[in-house]
Amino acid sequence: MKGVGADEPYWLALSAGQLKLPECSACGKAHWPAVWRCGECGSWEQQWTSFELSGTIFSWARTWHEFGASKEFGLPYVSVVVEIDNADGRRLLGTIAGNAESIRIGDRVHGEVISVNIEDENIPALRWYLDGNSSTSKASNSGATL
Repeated sequence: MKGVGADEPYWLALSAGQLKLPECSACGKAHWPAVWRCGECGSWEQQWTSFELSGTIFSWARTWHEFGASKEFGLPYVSVVVEIDNADGRRLLGTIAGNAESIRIGDRVHGEVISVNIEDENIPALRWYLDGNSSTSKASNSGATL
């Protein structure tokens, strides 16, 4: 995999179907993107902790053009930024399964790790599924259509 650095354990865990994020061993703060040193307390000691693939939609966009995306996404596809449960507000990018006509910021989602082909390389990616009609913010639907 290209460009692997401090985030190598993230990609290895995703390849195994798991979500792991770094947490500071000293203060317990979760980090993303991955860091070598904690920005909260300065510790160099990090541990990689497993998290459930669940969270809340923070932002989303429906895309009608390929823009070099993996063919597995299909068109249109919906990209989401999901705030991961119990991860100190850390957010990850992924795609929603299906067209998600009723998607809203605040909707609950659960995820899985899939494999996508980008530039002839198979990489793990996050695919999210809406948990039903569970939006905490029904009045606001501020996702963008690109």
